[in-house]
Amino acid sequence: MRTIFVGRKPVHAYVAAVLRAMQDGDREVEIVARGNSMRMAIDTAEICRRRNGHIAGLLPETMVNNGVEIGTEEIEMDDSTRILSYIKIKLEGIGDMPDDGEE
Repeated sequence: MRTIFVGRKPVHAYVAAVLRAMQDGDREVEIVARGNSMRMAIDTAEICRRRNGHIAGLLPETMVNNGVEIGTEEIEMDDSTRILSYIKIKLEGIGDMPDDGEE
């Protein structure tokens, strides 16, 4: 299972990362985000699951949400400890990958 960490890039960059993982043979991916990036992780998972857009249209025929984990973790900073929420979304691609020309 490949892990994709979500940060400050545009959402299509993370959708493309999911597509690259699927093309490389990793049919299960875990999308992970902390703090303010959690919304972007959810958007990425939903775009992939619904196969919306040109990039997501190249994903396998069926994208299944295999679970969501939420929680908090302590992050050691230079002078303090921060408590951040996190989300982990597991997606699985089932079926064949479409051809580049197909959508």
